Amino acid sequence: MAEIGIPLLEKVYYENCPGCRQDQINEKRRGIPFKEFFYIWIVILCTALPISSLFPFLYFMIRDFHIAKSEQDIGFYAGYVGSAFMIGRALTSILGGIIADRCGRKPVIIIGTVSVVVFNTLFGLSTSFWMAISMRFLLGCFNGLLGPIKAYASEVCRKEYQALALSIVSTAGGIGLIIGPALGGFLAQPAEKYPNIFSKKSLFGRFPYFLPCLCISLFALVVSIACYWIPETLHKHNNKVQERSNSFDALEASLNNYDLKETIEETKGRGLVSNGSLLKNWPLISSIIVYCVFSLHDMAYSEIFSLWAISDRKYGGLSFSSENVGEVLAISGFCLLIFQLFLYSVVEKILGPIMLSRIAAILSIPLLSIYPFIAMLSGFSLTLLINCASVLKNVLSVTVITGMFLLQNNAVPQHQRGAANGISITAMSIFKTMGPAGGGALFAWAQKRQNASFLPGDQIVFFLLIVVEFIGVILTFKPFLTTPNT
Repeated sequence: MAEIGIPLLEKVYYENCPGCRQDQINEKRRGIPFKEFFYIWIVILCTALPISSLFPFLYFMIRDFHIAKSEQDIGFYAGYVGSAFMIGRALTSILGGIIADRCGRKPVIIIGTVSVVVFNTLFGLSTSFWMAISMRFLLGCFNGLLGPIKAYASEVCRKEYQALALSIVSTAGGIGLIIGPALGGFLAQPAEKYPNIFSKKSLFGRFPYFLPCLCISLFALVVSIACYWIPETLHKHNNKVQERSNSFDALEASLNNYDLKETIEETKGRGLVSNGSLLKNWPLISSIIVYCVFSLHDMAYSEIFSLWAISDRKYGGLSFSSENVGEVLAISGFCLLIFQLFLYSVVEKILGPIMLSRIAAILSIPLLSIYPFIAMLSGFSLTLLINCASVLKNVLSVTVITGMFLLQNNAVPQHQRGAANGISITAMSIFKTMGPAGGGALFAWAQKRQNASFLPGDQIVFFLLIVVEFIGVILTFKPFLTTPNT
């Protein structure tokens, strides 16, 4: 008599089903799927690059549109352009997840990368404020692949490598949000920065913000072509195949019931909810709320940092060029990559995601408080301090976000991660929509109160960033933020 719990036959796979085919590959392959992980990396990088690549040159772009009545109003209009992408993504993220569940992950991924090619290129050719907003909005609308790619990442590998796959998603996204602005800073206004290469009468002279967008779009084109070879992971069981497999239905059902019982026992042991409404899963919802608060802070900081660094010293800024901002962000991106690849996992194993995120958020508060005083420096001391501050701030920010991301995926069993990611991305996009708009309006308001008695000029901007960060810190404590085991 066979032992209880040991299947009599191997699991039935449907013919011509891409999901079953991938499951078979995962069963046979024991090592890390480097090729599939590479596809995930470049897709996330491709879609993350245009999100914040405009921040270093957005101030100059709005100025050239001549829509702002005064120099102090530029930040106000810049906020709307920065938010347009997130508005579009918030509206379509759930739809992208539904399409991915019905038609496949691969079509949604390809649509997302192709949209970068089209709309990011047109954004670089924008000749008016409204054209810029429209292109960013459409870019966001067709960029609803972040949720599906997270589900895809957990489906192209064995269970023991799913944590690594999901960390690749967050790491690639964080790197893209740093490298994007660096490209924007170095390549915007090339006729002014590199007159020996680009003439003012050339295409890049007439459209000074086209070159960084074109470079990102060309990379997206290469990624779109490469996506043709990525495997589909959605299970598609047509009726004809199922009819031919009727003789195995009863056995397969029993095997599935065995797997389900095993999954339920495993999830109960971890304190997870294996079924029911995700909205009643407080460990998930609490981690999403904390994730959204820090995402709002980080998006506002990204826009404010670039606007502040570029603005004139008489308004409390650094009088940097977009190239100077690009240099700072490039250094930050390199250091962030080193930290994520070699240090984060080691520290996270020691402290855990909650404690590590909490410490990083707490350290961000005194760091933000010194930013307004950095503008008093000049020369080498300014360069050294602003680079150190930027590196440390971005490392701390990505540490917090990665921790929250791990908590979200640990709060639900595997079969609910797709839906959980859809809720998370939609909520995060809504919060990030408020980041650039609020940050831009706040920066424009601060520019007009240079002589205020309480927190004059940019001091009020960084003070409010500290307030948001402090709220996030409070939310990382019990009883608000909980884990499945508590």
